[in-house]
Formats: sequence, structure tokens, C-alpha cells
Amino acid sequence: MSDEYQDQQQLNIELSEEMAQGTYSNLAIITHSPSEFVVDFVRVMPGIPKASVKSRIILTPEHAKRLMMALQENILKFESLHGPVHLQGGQGNIIPMAFSGPTGQA
Repeated sequence: MSDEYQDQQQLNIELSEEMAQGTYSNLAIITHSPSEFVVDFVRVMPGIPKASVKSRIILTPEHAKRLMMALQENILKFESLHGPVHLQGGQGNIIPMAFSGPTGQA
């Protein structure tokens, strides 16, 4: 790529001090329509049967796919440095089972 092209593509991104603190999430719920993907980031706490959405991100299908590819690439880089990431309970679990609330009894 030419230097001129790279200069045109440079983007300055600002990160406020508050945003830099981040928000912890241990569950993501993904829904979609023909025109968008909605990712809700949730914090589930042990023993508490109610959880709230901490952040909602809305993406076009193209940007959702780009995010998926970027995550795949970064997970591979992480695993090459730190070893494989193991999923507790296998890949089929969507909700972290250790965080389930009380179960009903008949």
C-alpha cells in the first residue's frame, strides 16, 4: 500500500477515561434481523435470578462478520501465546451453568 493511501485511511479514535474502565460481561445474547445483528452484553451474578443488559451493540451483517473474523484471528493469536482456551461444559452451553439461579420444585 502506498503511504498516501494509508494516510487517507488513518482514523483517530478517542477513548474517554470512563469508557476505558470497561464493563464486565459474562454472557452475550445475539439476535438478528435481515438488516442488523444485535449483541446484548449481560452480567450474570451467582445466586441472582435476574440479570441486566450492560451494553447493546447493533451491527450490520457485514460488520458482524468482520467482528467474528477479528475475534477468530485474535483468539488464535492468544492461544498461540498462552495455550488453548477451554470451554467449561463443552461448546453447547449458551448460558453459564454455574450461574443458574434457584430451580423450581413441584
